[in-house]
Amino acid sequence: MIWTIVVILLVLWALGLGFHIAGGLIHVLLVIAVVVVLFNLITGRKAV
Repeated sequence: MIWTIVVILLVLWALGLGFHIAGGLIHVLLVIAVVVVLFNLITGRKAV
């Protein structure tokens, strides 16, 4: 589930860089997704 969200955000981020569409919002969401993934990796929790 979390990896699906990360991939979607990466695609949206790439589109934002290419077309400058809502770039700020996409970058913020990307940073949040990276923080969540790192938190899950550090705490050792598994996504169900």
